[in-house]
Amino acid sequence: MHERHGTADRGGTVWVLVITSVAAFMAALDNLVVTTALPSIRESLGGGLEELEWTVNAYTLTFAVLLMLGAALGDRYGRRRLFMAGLAVFTAASAAAALSPGIEELIAFRAVQGVGAAIMMPLTLTLIGHTVPPERRGAALGVFGAVTGVAVAGGPLIGGALTEHISWQWIFWLNVPIGLVLLPLARLRLTESYAPKAPLDIRGTVLVSAGLFGIVYALVNTASHGWTSPLVLTGLIAGTALLGLFVRHGLRAENPMLPMRLFRGRAFLGINAASLLMFFGMFGSIFLLSQFLQNGLGHSPTEAGLRMLPWTAMPILVAPLAGHLSDRFGGRPVVVTGLALQAVGLALFALIVEPGVGYPVQLPALIIGGVGMAMYFAPAASLVLSSVRPAEQGIASGANNALREVGGALGVSVLAAVFAAQGGYGSPRLFADGTMPALWIGAGAVALGALVALLIPGRRGVGRPTPEPAAPGPVEPERGRPGQEPRAVAA
Repeated sequence: MHERHGTADRGGTVWVLVITSVAAFMAALDNLVVTTALPSIRESLGGGLEELEWTVNAYTLTFAVLLMLGAALGDRYGRRRLFMAGLAVFTAASAAAALSPGIEELIAFRAVQGVGAAIMMPLTLTLIGHTVPPERRGAALGVFGAVTGVAVAGGPLIGGALTEHISWQWIFWLNVPIGLVLLPLARLRLTESYAPKAPLDIRGTVLVSAGLFGIVYALVNTASHGWTSPLVLTGLIAGTALLGLFVRHGLRAENPMLPMRLFRGRAFLGINAASLLMFFGMFGSIFLLSQFLQNGLGHSPTEAGLRMLPWTAMPILVAPLAGHLSDRFGGRPVVVTGLALQAVGLALFALIVEPGVGYPVQLPALIIGGVGMAMYFAPAASLVLSSVRPAEQGIASGANNALREVGGALGVSVLAAVFAAQGGYGSPRLFADGTMPALWIGAGAVALGALVALLIPGRRGVGRPTPEPAAPGPVEPERGRPGQEPRAVAA
């Protein structure tokens, strides 16, 4: 078969694109698919706000902190082999999550799902880049991006529809037949490739994992233990100390998973800080709003997902226009405008959050927030890649995706802590009272992201690698084994 020898005819290209896009769809979908199912999960398995937070954060945290390690493992031990291993883990963990007898087991299997996604997802773009010829690569990446965008947009709706019409377990069962079909296809249709000298930063992975877990664990427990309790203070202090050691490691280690020197560039610092703040506000707000539409307004899970579509699906409609604007005026003004609009959308929602609020009143906030999200997403990836040398683009992409997931986990934790301090699940009135100040925090975080994005130097022609700083020379892929390519990291 041609694919086995590193060449790709048109049929091989299609197979690679189908396999990687569907796998990426599953992993991206599971970021938000659970949000509209949270009230049903709470009713079925019990648990309070803390446990519901962990059903989201267990996935995003393991996904974030292991993503770059997964890319390095694929480079070293075979990208097809590790892609299949990650897909197998993700599929098995999805089945186990569906069979969970209690909330603790569900949280544990969600964490295992994140491990599988962290191994699988970074290798999708690398496999496309290795197999698809350069003249067709742009179109392939466009299809890949559209598929993952649909997954993010459709997460709340798909989760709501499955929960209402079948059961919440089917948001996880959905992955199982897809994974079982993809595994043999990946074995037959994907080409193996390596970068055998890819460094593995085990120490950095342990430091960032333990540090983030400590901080998120402390934030999740503030509602039940209080901010000054020994448990919360220990988690915050220990987690912060470990992250400090991770930064020190990134400054001194020879091959760290996240080289801190990259943050010396204004462009890299600006887009990554803005991305973290964007996902902080967006994920935390979706976590609460998807429940508010059900607990506060009495909608069914499907109705809640449908009502969120003007926000979550707007990127599908607006992203092409936003991409055109970024090509014409540069990425910075488009990203800044998008973040500002997302902040306005959240602020408008905070102003109108009341029991019984009508959907026409909600619609402007949803549309403005959705347009803002689209204007952020369209040029963000190009800004990340153009902020570093070509040889560092894989690391830069992985770092950006990891920081976005970290921002989402922290956003859920912080906004839920604000919600618990000001309201609760007792009644629609109480739920609205807790949601309103949390949304203001989310809006403020995204607005701060807009200000931070002003650090990005103004450029034209976003999406083409910037010559500054200049690369020392042509970068050749290591040729230790046949079919080897430079790595790329995606999420």
